[in-house]
Amino acid sequence: MADYQTFEHDVLVIGSGGAGLRAAIEASATGVSVGLVCKCLLGKAHTVMAEGGIAAALANVDDRDNWKVHFADTMRGGQYVNNWRMAELHAREAPARVRELEAWGAVFDRTPDGRILQRNFGGHKYPRLAHVGDRTGLEMLRTLQDHGVHQGIDVHMECTILTLLKEGDRVVGAFGYEREKGTFRVYRAKAVVLATGGIGRAFKITSNSWDCTGDGHSLAYHAGAELIDMEFVQFHPTGMVWPPSVCGILVTEGVRGEGGVLRNSEGKRFMFGDIPENYRSQTADNEEEGWRYTQGDRDARRPPELLTRDHVARCIVREIKEGRGSPHGGVFLDISWIRKKLSNASEHIKRKLPSMYHQFKQLANIDITAEAMEVGPTTHYIMGGIRVDADTQMSRLPGLFAAGECAAGINGANRLGGNSLSDLLVFGKRAGEYAAQFSRENKTGVVNPGQIEETVSEALESFNRGSKGSAADGNPYEIQYELQRFMQDLVGIVRKETEMTEAIDRITELWIRSKSVAAHGNRQYNPAWHTALDLRSLLTVSEAITVSALNRKESRGGHYRDDYPQKDPALGKLNVVVWKGRDGTIQVRHEPLPEMPDELKGIIEEMK
Repeated sequence: MADYQTFEHDVLVIGSGGAGLRAAIEASATGVSVGLVCKCLLGKAHTVMAEGGIAAALANVDDRDNWKVHFADTMRGGQYVNNWRMAELHAREAPARVRELEAWGAVFDRTPDGRILQRNFGGHKYPRLAHVGDRTGLEMLRTLQDHGVHQGIDVHMECTILTLLKEGDRVVGAFGYEREKGTFRVYRAKAVVLATGGIGRAFKITSNSWDCTGDGHSLAYHAGAELIDMEFVQFHPTGMVWPPSVCGILVTEGVRGEGGVLRNSEGKRFMFGDIPENYRSQTADNEEEGWRYTQGDRDARRPPELLTRDHVARCIVREIKEGRGSPHGGVFLDISWIRKKLSNASEHIKRKLPSMYHQFKQLANIDITAEAMEVGPTTHYIMGGIRVDADTQMSRLPGLFAAGECAAGINGANRLGGNSLSDLLVFGKRAGEYAAQFSRENKTGVVNPGQIEETVSEALESFNRGSKGSAADGNPYEIQYELQRFMQDLVGIVRKETEMTEAIDRITELWIRSKSVAAHGNRQYNPAWHTALDLRSLLTVSEAITVSALNRKESRGGHYRDDYPQKDPALGKLNVVVWKGRDGTIQVRHEPLPEMPDELKGIIEEMK
């Protein structure tokens, strides 16, 4: 029998980023007992890397903004395959969540009259991103932690969850291990909230932290929940490309929001030559007008560098492929050019973009106030995830809720910058609220010891192979690296059927090899073992992404098919749904999107 500690809570939140903390705060505020499990140390969740701001229609900079415009922008950015109800709730509730964060102590940048300052971002019609320089995620997490620490939340740091515990179809807890000591833990709960973030570590070049291995997606999938929109992966246009040790680290869209421009090796602003028809009336056609827009001129149109992320990323890839890239395989992002416009440009850049200044100075020995940065696309965010109810955030499994990046619906085919942080606040709150309600209405479920024993046996099998000295098909690091490399090459920014079919074959091969990998030593301080256990999540999300992408035979948002380069109007009315079949294999179907009410259709038409 396995030796493990048992903890019991009314609500268990898995993940300590913005969504997890906001869910824990909301659940605890209702009086139920809350446990928070995080893979990393508290305060180190990937939310700290969100830089540009929180999208909310506060209308502090431009009084023409309101929730209806934000809703229409979000739907248009998502190519209308969004869950319309989630997009509506998000746009309506985001301002209140930001003001709530301010009341809890968040220190935002300010307008001259003392209101929260908002900046321009790609795809947003008006300046909408409330920000703290380019360190917004860090300030948001600090504020949530400072507020949450007084709520009586039990925090279990550096614990990885291996499986969700079930009684019938209902989720009644989770089973995992403490990473430092390797000891096992059972968490019994009346309701579980998944807030585990993204899947970036399934790709070679990513802005994501080490712990973004798709754990929540995988846990839900193997427990029997459905995943949707997994084909829609966002490749942020601007990540560092040099030096190699920092390749993929994010370069915030805030650089472009403050006036930064993209140039190729010929010095040309190539984005002016590729403006989609549906954005042409809103996009500047000359340098001067684009500059005036970034400085808050209400009558100017936005620069083409602030088009949606999927479009900008593909334009950058085109420049690189056609031989007009920078020396290290990217393009140039230049904010230093504003010296022509501002006498105090150097001080202005350092004040507006302090993290970017220090990041390039320390990591690449580049002074962004005087020279251009080299940037290229980096795997950044997945729009797809666990299928949830828009209002309650509960999955198809009773007792299992999800919020943040591991939940799907709000973003459709492409997320607008800044919507991720307001998504965390809006739906983190809702997940915590309804998880607490579910816990009050249901008794603690019965944990099946057999499920625990099976999970323990699988977790320790790699040690058994290691102790026998068997020749494994490569160590876990080799399998992880191979997966990342071919996912980047075969299921990346530009996709086609032959390459994705090859990726499926290789994923199948890695599933087999992962069953033979060996771990050596003991369970304490054993990163190789941790990597071996992460392979299940990485392979699961990689397979879900590839199968979904194969089944969407069109190009839309973050999903671009070289063999189907146009949108298919019929597919624009469908979700791709994947789930685990009874035989353990991945299943897929197309399902019609819910019909949008006439009131919201009218808003979209009005905003067009």
